[in-house]
Amino acid sequence: MTFNSLSFLFLFFPLFFILYYFANDRLKNYWLLAASILFFSWGSPKVLFFILISCCFDYIVVILLARFSHNIFLKKMFASFGIFANVCLLGYFKYANFFIAEFNRLVAAIGLHQFSWTAVILPIGISFITFKKISYIVDIFRHTEKPARTFADYLIYVVLFPQIMAGPIVKYHEISKQIQNRTHRLELFFQGIFRFSLGLGKKVLIADVLGEIANGVFAISPVSLPALYAWLGAVCYTFQIYFDFSGYTDMAIGLGNMMGFTCPENFNLPYISRNITEFWRRWHITLSLWMREYLYIPLGGNRVSKVRIYLNLWIVFLFSGLWHGANWTFIAWGAYHGLFITLDKLFWQKIAMSMNKTISISINFVIIMFGWVLFRSPDISYAIKYSLRMLGMSAYEHAQTPILWHEFITNKGMFVLFVAALFSFCPALKSYDILNNLITKQISKETMCGLKFATLMLLCILSFLFLSTANFNTFIYFKF
Repeated sequence: MTFNSLSFLFLFFPLFFILYYFANDRLKNYWLLAASILFFSWGSPKVLFFILISCCFDYIVVILLARFSHNIFLKKMFASFGIFANVCLLGYFKYANFFIAEFNRLVAAIGLHQFSWTAVILPIGISFITFKKISYIVDIFRHTEKPARTFADYLIYVVLFPQIMAGPIVKYHEISKQIQNRTHRLELFFQGIFRFSLGLGKKVLIADVLGEIANGVFAISPVSLPALYAWLGAVCYTFQIYFDFSGYTDMAIGLGNMMGFTCPENFNLPYISRNITEFWRRWHITLSLWMREYLYIPLGGNRVSKVRIYLNLWIVFLFSGLWHGANWTFIAWGAYHGLFITLDKLFWQKIAMSMNKTISISINFVIIMFGWVLFRSPDISYAIKYSLRMLGMSAYEHAQTPILWHEFITNKGMFVLFVAALFSFCPALKSYDILNNLITKQISKETMCGLKFATLMLLCILSFLFLSTANFNTFIYFKF
């Protein structure tokens, strides 16, 4: 079940909130936990048992960690054991198939017998779940937060259904008090349902439309693509992944607001960034902050030599790439961003900030786009061929049947692509801030609420119409 499925929108969503608001404060969390377990098991019933067992393990480890907090050796041992077990669980589910396939490829090349293996089913959201579980252990180890009052409270943190599939990655100390006690206000509920509708519109009206174009282009061999068509596919996927992922985040934050939770933001107009360093302050913010707090700083952060800083950055981004998926393309994508982060620190960040804003944003957008080509490609070879085709640097083989422009993109697609670019880049304009401030000052709070309600209704109607006629498309980040 996903947020853009009809079963969620017309069955799970209304039923959950009707019973949630009829329940008293003491029962709200139990209903939330039951609904979250149902939501997760809907897509991965066979894996639910392992997730629950691992949560029991975490809960016991943290109890022991807190009980022996006066003994530094035992405290570190329990924390290390808990983190190691969670990393192993993630490694098994997410990377076992990859490493066995690579091992079999190697032994086949030297003529040895291949290893037989039953493919492991990847649980949806396992990467996000693991990071939350590690956050809990580390927060208790550092005395940033106290252990959960009950096992049910801890389970709510791990399997909270708005965030379980694709984040935002909420650290334990950011939400622990809200699990125990939160305020339900009409204003926050309305804010949540507006945010949810905005995210649904991003996904259904923009990301899915551009995704069809990108899928059509990437399905063709790069050598048969005219350079212009290759650029079209790259641009469409660049906007698709942003509106798809930020749309999910909006929906997750909106659902949290409707339940009284305040969740951290995950995106802040990433494509108006002027360098890759700034991009990672705006893109998947909760992942960047998690990596910084639980990996980069423990490695030494900025307190070490320059050489070690660059090494730490590469480790973080290689780990980030591997976290996204078990494929060499993701590892290469992490290294690609690590390279540009290093170049930023060496010289490019100063140059980019000193040049014309439009030029620096455009250059950075192209760099990001080539990164997404690598991210989207099935293998490294395809990514290289596709990138060379964009640059016109590889041989072009004319297809027997000419590929026509309208086979990829219709007038609707062109319009949606224009809207995506408008929403992505307009906030970088000075006139946008002036107009936004003017509207904020001139329009009353009541009128603004009316406009938001009208926008909410329009987005919902259009989204429902699209969902009833278009093919179902899951969120991109669900596979991570």
